[in-house]
Parts: sequence; C-alpha cells; structure tokens
Amino acid sequence: MTKRYAVHNLRCAGCAARIEDAIAGLPGVKSAAINLDSARLRVEGEQPELAAMIRLADAIEPGTLFSEMDENEPLPESSEPQPSLFRSEYKLWIAAALFAVGMIFEERLDALLTPFVAKAVFFGIPYLLCGLSVLKKGLQSLLKFDFFNEYTLMGGATIAAAAIGQLPEAVGVMLFYRVGEYFEDRAVARSRSQIMEAVDLRPEVVQLVDGETVREIPAGEAKIGDIVLVRPGDRIPLDGIVVSGSSRVDTAPITGEPVPVSVAEGDSVVSGCVNTTGQLTVRVEKSLSESMVTRILDSVENAAASKPKIDRFITRFARVYTPIVVGAAVLTAIIPSLITGDWGKWVYTALTFLVMSCPCALVLSVPLAFFAGIGAGSKRGILFKGGQSMEAMSKIKAVIMDKTGTITKGDFTVQKIVGGDELLELCADCEQQSTHPIAESIVAAAKARNMELRRPEELEELAGRGIRAKLDGKEILCGNERLLTEKGVSFPKSREYGTKVLVAVNGVYQGYLLIADTIKTGAENAVRALRDSGIETVMLTGDAEESAKAVAGAVGIREVHAGLLPQQKLARLQSIRETKGAAMFVGDGINDAPVLAGADVGAAMGSGADAAIEAADVVFMTSDVAAVPQALRISRQTARIAWQNVVFALAVKLAVMILGLCGYASMWLAVIADSGVALLCVLNSIRILYKK
Repeated sequence: MTKRYAVHNLRCAGCAARIEDAIAGLPGVKSAAINLDSARLRVEGEQPELAAMIRLADAIEPGTLFSEMDENEPLPESSEPQPSLFRSEYKLWIAAALFAVGMIFEERLDALLTPFVAKAVFFGIPYLLCGLSVLKKGLQSLLKFDFFNEYTLMGGATIAAAAIGQLPEAVGVMLFYRVGEYFEDRAVARSRSQIMEAVDLRPEVVQLVDGETVREIPAGEAKIGDIVLVRPGDRIPLDGIVVSGSSRVDTAPITGEPVPVSVAEGDSVVSGCVNTTGQLTVRVEKSLSESMVTRILDSVENAAASKPKIDRFITRFARVYTPIVVGAAVLTAIIPSLITGDWGKWVYTALTFLVMSCPCALVLSVPLAFFAGIGAGSKRGILFKGGQSMEAMSKIKAVIMDKTGTITKGDFTVQKIVGGDELLELCADCEQQSTHPIAESIVAAAKARNMELRRPEELEELAGRGIRAKLDGKEILCGNERLLTEKGVSFPKSREYGTKVLVAVNGVYQGYLLIADTIKTGAENAVRALRDSGIETVMLTGDAEESAKAVAGAVGIREVHAGLLPQQKLARLQSIRETKGAAMFVGDGINDAPVLAGADVGAAMGSGADAAIEAADVVFMTSDVAAVPQALRISRQTARIAWQNVVFALAVKLAVMILGLCGYASMWLAVIADSGVALLCVLNSIRILYKK
C-alpha cells in the first residue's frame, strides 16, 4: 500500500533525508520518500500512525508536521501555513533597520546612550528578532544530541562570535542568514508553484449531464460511463470519448504540441487538454485516479521515491561533510592558536568554517533539478518514472526500437491499387466478413470511398492464404501468392514494402492491393536527431525481414534484426548493450514487456499495451517518435544542471574556507556565499522548465 502526506514546516534537505530514514525504519514500512519540492511524503508498505511519524520528524526537525491527503484532492498553492504579521518577514525588516542604524551611527549612539543600552537596542534586539527561532530550534536539537544541523551550527557560530567581541558581526551574520533563508524559501516556493502549476491539471469539479439538466459534482465522484459537459475554454476534466459536438482541442498542456487538433463524435480525448471552440459532451472512460492528469502528477511526485545516484551520493556525502567541516573548525581554532597564541584570529576563522558547514544548499539543489526536469518532460507528454529513470536516460548510447506501433502507426491501410477502384470494391465484397486486420483495412478503404458492398453467394476463408468467393456467378480469389499458385493462376512478381492481396476472377489475374502499415510522421526526423546527437539506432522486430528493412530504410535506421521472438529480442538487446553501451528500448506491445524491463531504460508508447506501459521507465504519452530525442535532451540537460549545482556549491564553499584560512574571508562572506549558492542553484534548476 502506498499513501501520500502533505509536509509542513520542513525546509532542511538534510533533515528531510534523516526523517526518511527514521520513518522507513518503522515496522512494516518498505520505504519513505520526502519530496521537498512538492512538499509531499510517500510511504510504501504498512502505514504507521500519523502521530508516530510526526513524533519522529519533530525529534529531527522541530515543528515538522504531516497531514493526510485525499488522492483526488487538488494540490494547494502552498502547503505551508501563512505566517502572522509578527511571525513573518516583518521581523527581519525591523531587525535590519535597527542593525543598520547601529552600524552607521554607532559612535554617536554611544555618546547619546550608554554603550550597554546602545548595544542592547541596536544589536541585541535585532539578534533576538531574527535569531530567537534559530536558537530555540538549536537548543531543542542539542537536547536530543543532534549537533550537526543548521540551527545548532548557526547559533553556535554567532554566540561564539559575540563572546570574542564580534557582536556586530554576530548580529549581521544571523541577520544575513535569515534574509538569505527568506529569499531561498521564496525562490523554492516559487519554483514548486511553477512546476506544480505545469503538471497538476486535475479538475476540482465536473459538469455532469443528468438527463436534461447539468449539475456540478466533485471530479473524484465522476464514474466510468458518466456524461460530462465541456464548454469552450474549459479544460477536459477526465479521459473519455466524445458523444456529441465537435471542436478543436489544445493538447499543448499534455503533449507540448502547439497546433490544436480537431475532435468530433467518437474521438478519444484526454484530460488536461483545453477545449477551444465548440461545446462537447464526453463519456467518461477513466476515473480521476486513472486519468491522464493524475498519471502525470503521480509521475512527478514519484520523483522522490526513485532517487538518482547523484542524489543518493550527495545525501550520503552531506552526512559526513558536516562532521568533517566541524572537526576542521575545531582543529583550526585550537592547533594554530596553541602555536601562535592568537586565539582571536583562529577562533574567528573556525567560526567561518562553522557557517559554511551546513550542507542544505547542496542537498536541496540536486533533487530540485530532477524535479524540474520531470516537470519539463510532463509538459511535453513525457512521463519519467522518477529521477533514476531520468539519470539513466542521460547516459544512453543506443536507442533500440520496435517497428509496429513505435515507428509505424500499427494500422494497416491500402497504400496502392493496381487494377482500378473496381478491384478494391470486388476485394472488399469478399473480405467484409473476415476479422483479419488486412481484410478490415480493405473494407475500411472501400467504405471511405462510399462503395456499396455486396454479399457473396459463397465464401470460404483459407487459413494463411486468403479467401475464395463466388459473386455474380464468378469465382473470386483474394489472397497471397501461395493461393494463386495453388489455383494455377499466373501473375507477375515484384518486391514492394507491404502485404500484397492478389485478385483473380475465373482463374485470370486482375491486379493487386498493397496493404502496409503507415510510418509515423516525423519518425525520420527523430532518427536523424538521435544520430546527430551521437546515439546509435537499431530496430528489433518480430516482423518479416523484408518489411522491417523497408521501414528501417525509410526512416534512416541502418541496423535491423527481424523475425525475433520476445526472448530473442532480449538476448539481442544484451548483445547490443555490450558493444554500444547503455541501451534504451522503445516499444508498445505486450510482447515488448520483457525487453522493456531488461533494458537500461525501457520506454513505452502511451497508446501501447498496459503491460508495456507498466514495465517501462519512461512513457511517451504522445506516442510520437519525436519524443525520444526530446526526452534524451531533457534528461541530459537535467543531469548537467544537477552536476553544475554540485560543483558550484562545493567550489564556493571550498574557496571561502581557503580564503578564511588565509585571513581574507569573514563570517559575513561565508553566510552570504552559503545563502547565495542556494539561491543560484534553485534558479539554475528551474530554468529547465523554460528550455525549448
């Protein structure tokens, strides 16, 4: 069982990781994952008592709360409670104003007031206004023997600075820390809002058609088979089929495709798209929990449950980073002081180390990058099932694709008629009672031309060969070369892509219909884009070699392996992986499920079988091959930005520490650098959403 909870009052990424471990250690819990970017906790396995989880979290990060969520409940704009006037940023501005006056007019104030009163008013009060909450949480942590968190470190550093006579600097450092924290929280909240606004398209209500009336009901109450009204300008609330009306639908929120598509009676529509022109009535085919909008949101929220290697590494690194830096600070304070006797200088340098020892900016920046990347993919109809999938995709060297349903549309159509429309009509007369896909395509082509079909007097379906029929007293043969050969009918032979349906009347060859699967629009451009980015492309298919090579040649795939069973596909994939490197398989059928599961990254077309979608790491909801290079580009951008954040954060922290040892860095610079790094990493991560 999996359940999600809203997270309140938690901003420390390092603390979030420790809370995850604590909850995951509860009896029956398989895993726990906190996504700070969406402020959500997902718990898999037996669900512990809410009070027990809150107690564990509060012991690590005082004030942390969880609240239960309805799976169909739309996400609020913010999961954090709105602060009152005196609890908000106004305290920071009052503290900043007093501190500024104290720094500018320090000498005059000492003359006007006693030095003690001046320091108390213009330094003591600002320190308490902005630092009291930090000191309180730090004390709570110390009582629980938790020495390595941002509150104990910042509180200890500023108190020690005041103790060695650096009161103005202690106040300034605490003030800048809180101001930096404020702007960091604002940036993260804005980032969360932007990402969730892009991916949370779930409706709160639907317009239910009840006989002659229309009434509003909660979206979660709508059932399969219900008829809902979608007015112009409304977002389609649930996946369904158009019952009446016609319109143009903007699919950009789901697929990223800017050109609206026309829909009419009988067409399928997916939730999240916007009805732009006409009024539609839609029969619900999937409930809210199964609709596209919920699947997209689940994909994004599951990002935390599947952490990429870089995220797990940074989390582990952060657990040793802080103790090491604190240890270095202690040694810096003691050893040089014993040698030089200049305790003031080296204690001050050690305090600079303490300010830089908090790893929160480092820990926050990586998951936010992947969260933004998953959000960017979802805007384009690409569902990454977690950060691991995205990270693995960024390392792909070869893309292996199935043919039918992936490169081709999977719908057989009449591509060519040799013998005139009369031949099509005659063939359709004979094939209309057959359920074979080729027969159905012939009948569909005839009906599209408004042909009136006749019923044969006699009809015999010959398995694996075709049909023999009698119409108007004439013997009609419709089938493959084998059928005509058996019946002694001579015919010209030629090699073309597709399936030939040969037609003979009274033993005389009349012509043929060429039936072929249609290659998806843009497949050739997609393959070219993959090749240009250094990715090898391969086709694995169970289809005949001739057909497979024809399709591969048309789209530009040079390596083809045809006539493969599912297990043979898997063996071939493993062989390709050994020679070319990490491989992604793209398929859509039930038979593709083993290969999807066995690939480094399995990708399924959204129009494919449920088994394939379930086994895949990535789902292309557009079922468009163009989504493959697009997904690779997003994953590479995300991985690159995540590493940029890590390298930048570590480089700045190391530089400040070195400058501190050399006597050039102050505590002011340390806190500004720490908060500035966090803010820049947040902004760097969110830009993924705006990349074209």
